[in-house]
Amino acid sequence: MENQMQSLPDIKQTLVFNAPIQKVWNAVATSEGIAVWFMPNNFMPEIGYEFHLEAGPFGKSPCKVTELDPPNRLSFSWGKDWFLTFELSDLGGKTEFTLTHGGWDIDKVTEFGQPHDTVRDTMSQGWAGIVQRLSAYIEA
Repeated sequence: MENQMQSLPDIKQTLVFNAPIQKVWNAVATSEGIAVWFMPNNFMPEIGYEFHLEAGPFGKSPCKVTELDPPNRLSFSWGKDWFLTFELSDLGGKTEFTLTHGGWDIDKVTEFGQPHDTVRDTMSQGWAGIVQRLSAYIEA
């Protein structure tokens, strides 16, 4: 039997913020902004830049910037398997923001030995709260 990699669907969250695109970009593509709504970090907006997210009890999570197209798109790898992408669209004074957390594989476990499918369920709910924090920060 073939051992096919079974990917799990990406987690996606889309919100429309009542704020101009540059303000949203500053919140999601600067170290200071990311620290407010997500995790402490030493992010720099440069392709290939390697940084860490301070994941509390899980320690420092290695990341690397893979795509950067201000103020519309930022992508980075996270840990050994995942990627995060932030996509922004200007809606004339408002901004549509889509977060994608991908790289899920039913046969893989995280660095901490947790199966991807279990973590994905937890993270999917977690992201809903995280983007609400982002919304509160942007629209404050």
